[in-house]
Amino acid sequence: MVLLRQLLGDVLRRLRVRQSRTLREVSTLARVSLGYLSEVERGQKEASSELLASICGALGVPLSQVLREVSDQFALAELQHAPVLAGDVPERERLPIAETVPGTIPDSVFPEVNDMVAA
Repeated sequence: MVLLRQLLGDVLRRLRVRQSRTLREVSTLARVSLGYLSEVERGQKEASSELLASICGALGVPLSQVLREVSDQFALAELQHAPVLAGDVPERERLPIAETVPGTIPDSVFPEVNDMVAA
């Protein structure tokens, strides 16, 4: 299983290295300890939103860009670990959409959505 903190750390490290910046430089600008930043980059610590904003500011990169890259990496990781064929998914875990038009989900699958749309 891929952990979000590991992907986030990978993206932050890649951005820092691409800029030829040291951990010390970024930690000083972000006002975070060098050791803590290192642990965040290695995926050993969860960074708060405030800390992420500070690190992104030190790197001169919008937080939204970092989160987009993390999201893309997470999606790729999910695809690599997801079953490819419906036959790979146990019957009890399948959604009842096989009889429907491709790309549609029957009303019975998510009844709460119909309630929200009707409101």
